[in-house]
Amino acid sequence: MQALSLLLILGFLTVLSVAYCVVIPLERAFPLNGLVELSQLVARDQLRHSRMLQGLVGGVVDFSVQGTSDPYLVGLYFTKVKLGSPPREFNVQIDTGSDILWVTCSSCADCPQSSGLGIQLSLFDTTSSSSARMVPCSDPMCSSEYQTTATQCSQSNQCSYSFQYGDGSGTSGYYVTDILSFDAVMGQSSIANSSALIVFGCSTYQSGDLTKTDKAVDGIFGFGRGDLSVISQLSSRGITPRVFSHCLKGDGSGGGIMVLGAIMEPSIVYSPLVPSQPHYNLMLQSIAVNGQLLQIDPSVFATSSNRGTIVDSGTTLAYLVQEAYDPFVSAITATVSPSVTPTISKGNQCYLVAASVSQIFPSVSLNFASGASMMLKPEDYLIRSGFYNGDTMWCIGFQKVQGGISILGDLVLKDKIFVYDLAHQRIGWANYDCSLSVNVSITSSKDFINEGQLSMSSSTKEMLFKLIPLSFITFLIQLLELVEFQFL
Repeated sequence: MQALSLLLILGFLTVLSVAYCVVIPLERAFPLNGLVELSQLVARDQLRHSRMLQGLVGGVVDFSVQGTSDPYLVGLYFTKVKLGSPPREFNVQIDTGSDILWVTCSSCADCPQSSGLGIQLSLFDTTSSSSARMVPCSDPMCSSEYQTTATQCSQSNQCSYSFQYGDGSGTSGYYVTDILSFDAVMGQSSIANSSALIVFGCSTYQSGDLTKTDKAVDGIFGFGRGDLSVISQLSSRGITPRVFSHCLKGDGSGGGIMVLGAIMEPSIVYSPLVPSQPHYNLMLQSIAVNGQLLQIDPSVFATSSNRGTIVDSGTTLAYLVQEAYDPFVSAITATVSPSVTPTISKGNQCYLVAASVSQIFPSVSLNFASGASMMLKPEDYLIRSGFYNGDTMWCIGFQKVQGGISILGDLVLKDKIFVYDLAHQRIGWANYDCSLSVNVSITSSKDFINEGQLSMSSSTKEMLFKLIPLSFITFLIQLLELVEFQFL
């Protein structure tokens, strides 16, 4: 009887030891059905890229700060996170270009008090959360192992940070440990309220564009490759897999989904990440238009301190180095010239089109290492820019970079599944209708869940024992003692 009881208890624990898969719905700040000047989108991206390049050179953490007040700017996705005890909701921007999750502190001196996005701003108050703890300077994360140019030790023995940018925008504050609450799939078609202790930033000061109210949110949710990103913290403890995915809708309503886990789709192809890079660098090798490879020297795509190809959800358009941009645009123009009227509008290559672009413009293939190709529809490289004499004007959405880094932003990322598989150091993608449900795997096996139609095999079991509530462990110990007592 004693052996049987032990087996039952251990079996119950094994069933519970399931790695979490966290599904996060996304919202888009602005609709995509409004027309936007390319110059405004470029201005917004340029401000972001100046910070990204600073981060490459000096270790400055990158923030996706908005650069213009135009209400139709695209590229800002945000979601809700629950922090503290009791948990409170915070609207935070999704950013694959930075590492830290941070929210605005109640003591912030120059932070927005309202938002033009139609959301209610919230402030994190450490005194109102029973589980909040300041991170002291003696904590390992504040030591050399995690030390960055942004991490400091304050006079009050608090591990603090200061993110400063060349244009004057920035934030400073201190690190906090507190509870992140989320919904986790625990078994066959069941979702449980779960939580984990994480480190995040509490912003006490903001400057520059971070102080503007028109696009203000409560903070930034960094999904970068650093040790302090939430995905790194949770995966290092076995709470979630070391992989996250997103599917960003490109239609007028925007939105989409982000998953702390791998979205499963048979057509996904993978390409390896360039090692030892602060951002998500891929090895672009060639470009084809209508199946014909362009005459581009592959060396222009090689990764170095100031070159390479980055996947960045915070960039609105897409950017190609000049050596690739010029033959790319020339090939597009040569293919469509008999059917459209090429024109230059405000320095951009545009076309006056009387029919559907999908019937006229060619497909484009971006070819990466390991034979992985990214197929682009005309809407993935064109921007609709208005009307002229009864025709629709479409402009090339890719922008020219004279030396530097090619960047794949929302123009290319939308309407695709993207999987950031950090465990295997690769990124995967597939064209997809992001208004549909997605299959999500929390392991490398064939076990998966379908969002909206949740299902999971019981063979997916990777949760650490410390994730089981302490009260439940106490109950099991008491039960075991009772069993032993009965056989004395």
